[in-house]
Amino acid sequence: MNVDTQTIEVKTNGNSEVINLSPAIDACVQKSSVDDGTLTVFVVGSTAGITTTEFEPGLANHDLAALFERIAPEYDTYQHEETWKDDNGHSHVRATLLGPGITVPLVDGRLTLGTWQQIILIDFDTRPRDRKIVLQFMGE
Repeated sequence: MNVDTQTIEVKTNGNSEVINLSPAIDACVQKSSVDDGTLTVFVVGSTAGITTTEFEPGLANHDLAALFERIAPEYDTYQHEETWKDDNGHSHVRATLLGPGITVPLVDGRLTLGTWQQIILIDFDTRPRDRKIVLQFMGE
């Protein structure tokens, strides 16, 4: 079994910004020594998450942010903010709900994503960040 670890770095604006990671991940797939196995995509940090969806303006610029605002409103009361005297309690709650990573099967050197399915990062923090995404390919 081979293990190949690569990283992607992206600059984000926060505030539920959605970033399409698929082009950068596809470039890493081409460089990987693994053709068949799995790819784990993991964002380092506790105020961002990774998932898949159709990356289009309605979802990316409105619908996902509106969903998370209903679930964990920005201006609600969070004990995290009381503890640390900051403003991103909702960011941590949202990221916890989404999760920091996903696993995607890799077959014949290609990710098994649907036609309209892209891997995205959602940055929930309240300020711009430099995000590190770890890609770990495992297989043959």
